[in-house]
Amino acid sequence: MFPGGDMQKLLQQAQQMQADMMAAQSELAKTEVSASAGGGLVTATVTGDGELVRVKIDPKAVDPEDVETLEDLILAAVQAANEDAKRLAAEKMGPLGDALGGMSGGLGLPGM
Repeated sequence: MFPGGDMQKLLQQAQQMQADMMAAQSELAKTEVSASAGGGLVTATVTGDGELVRVKIDPKAVDPEDVETLEDLILAAVQAANEDAKRLAAEKMGPLGDALGGMSGGLGLPGM
């Protein structure tokens, strides 16, 4: 079925792709992405894998009479940071995900 050691080569390629995927995921977990809302009044920082690690609030954004606006700014900043993290993940994982994405219908490798 796999003449001339093609199966061994295929397994090595799959193992290399898996190692590359793990390295990319590790790098994403360490990479931080920040986004702000309200002209910089609120800044949220998330890791490349989407974990919220920091929220910075400019004192000018704090109005005890209008907590709802501050809540909206925080939500907008976190959502923007998460969207940036998703884009970063797609850029870093894209080629690997495309190759491994065909696993259900083969290994996603040329000729498979």
